[in-house]
Amino acid sequence: MTVNNNEGRRASAKDDTNGFVNVSFTHDERPGETVIRRKSGNSNSLQLDNGTTNTTIAAPIDFDDILPMIGEFGKYQKILFICMIPFAFFVAFIYFSQIFLTLIPEQHWCSVPELESIPLEERLALSIPRMDNGDYHNCFMYNVNYTDLLAKGIRKADPTWPRVACMHGWSYNFTEIPYTTVATEENWVCENDTLPTYAQSIFFLGAIVGGLLFGWIADKFGRIPSLIGCNLVGFAAGIATAFVSNFWQFAVMRFFVGFAFDNCFTMIYILVLEYVGPRYRTFVANMSIAIFFTMAACMLPWIAYYLADWRLLAVVTSAPLLLAVLTPLIVPESARWLVSQGKVSQAISILKKVEKVNGKHISPETYQNFSDSCAKLRQEESTNHSYSILDLFKTPRLRRTTILLIIIWMAISLVFDGHVRNVGSLGLDIFFTFTVASFTEFPADTLLTLTLDRFGRRWLACGSMVLSGIFSLLATIAPVGVYSASLAIVGRFFVNISYNIGLQYAAEILPTVVRAQGVAFIHIMGYVASIIAPFVVYLTYISPMLPLIILGILGIAGGLLSLLLPETLDHDLPQTLSDGEEFGRGQSIFDFPCLAKKINESDDLEVRSPHFVRSTQSGASLRASTGGELRSSILQRSVRSRYTSKL
Repeated sequence: MTVNNNEGRRASAKDDTNGFVNVSFTHDERPGETVIRRKSGNSNSLQLDNGTTNTTIAAPIDFDDILPMIGEFGKYQKILFICMIPFAFFVAFIYFSQIFLTLIPEQHWCSVPELESIPLEERLALSIPRMDNGDYHNCFMYNVNYTDLLAKGIRKADPTWPRVACMHGWSYNFTEIPYTTVATEENWVCENDTLPTYAQSIFFLGAIVGGLLFGWIADKFGRIPSLIGCNLVGFAAGIATAFVSNFWQFAVMRFFVGFAFDNCFTMIYILVLEYVGPRYRTFVANMSIAIFFTMAACMLPWIAYYLADWRLLAVVTSAPLLLAVLTPLIVPESARWLVSQGKVSQAISILKKVEKVNGKHISPETYQNFSDSCAKLRQEESTNHSYSILDLFKTPRLRRTTILLIIIWMAISLVFDGHVRNVGSLGLDIFFTFTVASFTEFPADTLLTLTLDRFGRRWLACGSMVLSGIFSLLATIAPVGVYSASLAIVGRFFVNISYNIGLQYAAEILPTVVRAQGVAFIHIMGYVASIIAPFVVYLTYISPMLPLIILGILGIAGGLLSLLLPETLDHDLPQTLSDGEEFGRGQSIFDFPCLAKKINESDDLEVRSPHFVRSTQSGASLRASTGGELRSSILQRSVRSRYTSKL
């Protein structure tokens, strides 16, 4: 049967929904013409479809077909892009603020009330024993009668005096950190110095619970209610943080703040990408992080420095989350979700609004075709087999790939969060060092935008992780200070690249029928690794170099494991479990997508490397996401509607 593409199919020629399937372009068939189609998944065979009739039918239209007609990145999408700014600030504040709420000056000593009237140097010389390196001890004081010593005019301690743990609290040197924090107010030092670490891990436990809860809400009630809900929880718990008076109150509040982490931005991130055409998704996906998130992260330490009050910092970084209640006034509900719920008319109303703002015009027949296609798709999906995460572990190759993805993503998450939290151990001013380290997100995302769809996922993931590990290890042998900090920051730069590749890679490799559940599960396992990261950083109390050694080894190991995954660039991605089992079979570690030659448009010929079939990739890369976006049934469409390759 010959198919004459209507205006939707001719205008489309884009990649699969949500950017997770690499694009191949369509081909207008003519009566009597032989068209060769390549099957989806990793099949290397070709399927012939010989045209034998002139019957003309309307080709089904899906969401990515209609986007080019209403405008891929017009005025409406640019407004949505700008709307991502506050939410990027929210996630940066939620993620990083606890660092500045729990800072503890490196110089702190036992407080001795009897000596408060004498200068600091005399006080330390008389009351605090020295450690082996010559520094004053943080946790011990001499157990003597200081009133008698002062009366006798003694101003220097005898090292043989008996020692005792601090009895009257601690004194802190606020020269480098010019404000009290919850950790210094509550004296989370010495025997209690693990409490900030526990609080950070509890925060990530909240992120796991919140991810599951608000992911369910997003599927059940919509993306906008989920977005508003998680931000309101973060707002309430963040404000309440300013009024805590002990560790467990603080930990409970951070647990609920963790509910908002990731979800407070991921929901709108995915939602905006949904309305952006495939050709612009790489730009929007990466540059929204590179510009907005980086800007917020770089500003945060100076907000903390200027406010110089941890309670006020908690309020200032939490209050803006209340703005999320205004979201429905500007940002529409997910059209894909509406379609998946059978609310096609509401989805079409949103598309018509986008069309109007962008100054486009689409015929009513096109919308009717879209509506009919969605109805047919829902009918097909209602009869589909139900799959679960366990299906990923039933066959050997797919099980191996899934386990690799979990291990690699956990390594990336741990290394990334470890670098974020280890910035205070680099021997320089933490406010300046944190700013420089955060700024590396901008060049990392920009570089990734330019290279990801040329060099592929596998070797970029490997190279960036291995280089992150190498520079982390080099930082351990460099002189403490500027040199070691610079090398560690370069390590942070490369792990930024790895992080941005990570879950997109998983979303491309896993079969469509279990992609949503698989991506969510891998994301949660990343949170589990992040729970461990604060304890890795805590090892700095044993040796300042130990965290970087662990991060370096994990980076190199995770990078090398990436080479065992199949490349996804310029491949039709797996739809079924059997596709997933066969995906990547026959690929060599040394196959590079950039070495495959592009299609010669003039003579319809293409020279191919054995296992790479190139197509006109438009570069639709997406970053890590939960929130259930992929679970929308509109994304689980039939493979026969896509992947027509021109040879």
